[in-house]
Amino acid sequence: MANNFRKRSLILAMGLALSSTPLYAAEEEQDDDGEEEAQTMVIVGSRAAPRSIGDSPVPVDVISADEMAKNGSTDMTSLLAAVAPSFNVNEQPISDAGTITRPANLRGLPPDNTLVLVNGKRRHRSAVITFLGGGIADGSQGPDVSVIPAMALKQVEILRDGASAQYGSDAIAGVLNFVLKDNSSGGEFEARWGEYAEGDGDTAVFSGNLGLPLSERGFANFTFELKDAEATSRSVQRGDAATLIAAGNTNVADPAQIWGSPEVKDDIKFFGNFGLDLGNNKEAYMFGNYAERTVDGGFFFRNPNTRPGVFAGIYRDVNGTIMLRPDPEVDAAGAAAWDNATPTLLVGSLAGADQQINCPLVEIVNNVPDPAALASLPGANCFAFNSMFPGGFTPRFGGQVVDTSIVLGTKGEFESGMLYDLSFSVGRNAVDFTIRNTVNASLGPNTPTSFEPGSYIQLEKALNYDISKEIETDVVELLTFSAGVEWREDSFEIKPGDLKSFEVGILGFDPAANNGNGATQGFGIGSNGFPGFKPEAAGVFSRSNVGVYIDLETYVNDALMIDFAVRYEDFSDFGNTTDWKLSGHFQASDEFAFRGSVSTGFRAPTVGQSNVINVSTQFTNGALADQATLPPTNPISVQKGGKALTPEESESFTIGAVWEHEDLFVTIDLFQIEVTDRIAQTSTLLLTQDDITALLAQGINDATSFTGIRYFTNDFDTTTQGIDIVISYSWDGFGGDNDLNFAINHTSTEVDSRNPDIIDDTRVRQLEENVPEDRATITYNHSQDNWDLLARLNYYGEYFEPHLDDPTLPIDAGSAVTVDAEFGFNANESLRLAIGAKNLFDEEPDLNPWATVVGSQFPPTSPMGFNGRFLYLKANYSF
Repeated sequence: MANNFRKRSLILAMGLALSSTPLYAAEEEQDDDGEEEAQTMVIVGSRAAPRSIGDSPVPVDVISADEMAKNGSTDMTSLLAAVAPSFNVNEQPISDAGTITRPANLRGLPPDNTLVLVNGKRRHRSAVITFLGGGIADGSQGPDVSVIPAMALKQVEILRDGASAQYGSDAIAGVLNFVLKDNSSGGEFEARWGEYAEGDGDTAVFSGNLGLPLSERGFANFTFELKDAEATSRSVQRGDAATLIAAGNTNVADPAQIWGSPEVKDDIKFFGNFGLDLGNNKEAYMFGNYAERTVDGGFFFRNPNTRPGVFAGIYRDVNGTIMLRPDPEVDAAGAAAWDNATPTLLVGSLAGADQQINCPLVEIVNNVPDPAALASLPGANCFAFNSMFPGGFTPRFGGQVVDTSIVLGTKGEFESGMLYDLSFSVGRNAVDFTIRNTVNASLGPNTPTSFEPGSYIQLEKALNYDISKEIETDVVELLTFSAGVEWREDSFEIKPGDLKSFEVGILGFDPAANNGNGATQGFGIGSNGFPGFKPEAAGVFSRSNVGVYIDLETYVNDALMIDFAVRYEDFSDFGNTTDWKLSGHFQASDEFAFRGSVSTGFRAPTVGQSNVINVSTQFTNGALADQATLPPTNPISVQKGGKALTPEESESFTIGAVWEHEDLFVTIDLFQIEVTDRIAQTSTLLLTQDDITALLAQGINDATSFTGIRYFTNDFDTTTQGIDIVISYSWDGFGGDNDLNFAINHTSTEVDSRNPDIIDDTRVRQLEENVPEDRATITYNHSQDNWDLLARLNYYGEYFEPHLDDPTLPIDAGSAVTVDAEFGFNANESLRLAIGAKNLFDEEPDLNPWATVVGSQFPPTSPMGFNGRFLYLKANYSF
């Protein structure tokens, strides 16, 4: 049976939309037979709960647990994208840490512009900073909602409106609230298996939920989920790899590089939700989670003839040093000389940089290294990596994620009638990175091929105290006064990698050579693809803040409700900010209402964005190159325009209308969000030799392999505007019950101002066009007797992708339509069997016109995904 413990709970849509104090707003109602129905506040209409709440002054979608369950996706991020058109996510096949925790966005804004709550309490961030996020998510650091098992949820509420005045930082695009089940009895178990039509991506999920009484006055609800998902591949052979094979190199893999979803194994999720009635209108609550998973994904192929820092050399300078190709914008003559020279392997001296001139040249003719010269290297005490990897190599990158949280609180009512809620929360997310099938090239033949590059850890603590009281007055019909105070402390920790992941070997940097000035032999330093974090980059970086708010809600009369909120926050690192929100709802008739809001908002820069140092491998000027992300206050960043980060600020408004007629429910909402001083990574800024020398002086010894840097900056403004339309209709017919939901979102973003030296033209197009402007879903549910059917049509509009973030590889992809379906059969009162398909007709995104460049068959940022049809079976037993 459903737990009736929280008689006046407001972790529901109206409380989410109107107040930051989720306290007691809805009494139990009675049905026509006089029986109590607990927590029916979100149900607007007769039989079915519509997708939006009609009497809220701002748009709120309520996604039921049943709707979430009837879906081919098994990851919470993908589940939300399937049911909420304004929520977008893509596969992130080769995206550094983005492969481990996929970034998602609401209304075309970055992941960290959406506030995530669980049971109305702020959820901590992921430790992952998305350095390669398709433009929109570049540099974002948002919560990891994939650790939430779908079976743990009673419903999900999506507030599509700014709410910083109520909740503080991050709520610029909106709010996601995950409401946990609170049953005190019963439960269910589910087993699911599925795979893609290509025969890969096998996914097995076993989950369960159990409700138990906590004495006679409370509940203890537990949920677990176990999941394993195999990797997929939607790859073609790279053009350069095919050329190597044609030249007779039989050691090159086919395909040389994998584009697909990563392998996810040992994915364990556990949630607990507890409540206890203390009597005298008081209660205690607690909820928390533990989750971990191991992710293993693909990386770029290292060509055995051309990969800089490992294999590729061209000519020697007058000192005998093997030179890599200079950037043509920095040294056009040097680049031309490089292009016209006979290619050679990068050969290093094991006796030291000063002996490198004694090593023989190994020329590459018709894509084949000179076999005689290659064979002579060991005798000359020289080394080239072709002896270890004659066919090149492709690193595999991933890591282990461990996520934990706990929230403790008590709430109740004083004798005066004032409601209160006191809570304390701690959340921690840690990512231990791994990379294998790669080398620390500077170590030469002594390099390991597997590394642990280090860890990121995000730790957040919060203490909240909220009060609310209804005040009788002769001026207005009803006035509700709410207020609260919040203290938070966030820390971001970088742990160093194992020594070999960042160690400088004799082939990379020899401080004894060239009179102690430091000479490079041209070999890269650190685990290639993701160098380890050095001890000097490690540390714990913290920030604290205090916020206070006041919220006044009044019903001026039966038809008009007005709400005003103001919030002040003070941060230890950059100062304070004040934000406000005014919203209202006017019931023009029994069937028709208007609603709207105007507000300001902000997003504080994360501690990680202000302090992280990271090196990633990116495709630049047609070749792989190491790009360093430095703190904005690093001297090199400052030299190129960097300065300490300040908050993003927003001004937004929403205006809408609601029409309810019997079983028909329609909402239309227009919105606009202006964000100034947006925080994101800069475009890649090329380094000069003087810059590299300065980095070396700072102790960043691997700077010799950097071609450019990025840093976080508040350096551009955007305007995002659009419209949301939601239509719900239910009726009796075809021998059973029918529900039809139509949801459409149109969102466009325009970059209003920017520094073109920081945010280039390609980045502007990514920000404006990488997410489709138009998304829509039509969902039909039919149920009768012992079977049910769900069908969902998904529409994805056009989008733009600069393949590999390269402006010379543009992809203007067209729109697409996919269909999802699930058929369920109730074998008895407890057992439901189902078969379903995601992308039933196996629709593919547009083919990648640059597929042979690095082997991706489809555009990696395709919003519909690129894996094709996913077929699944599941069995659910409830009791």
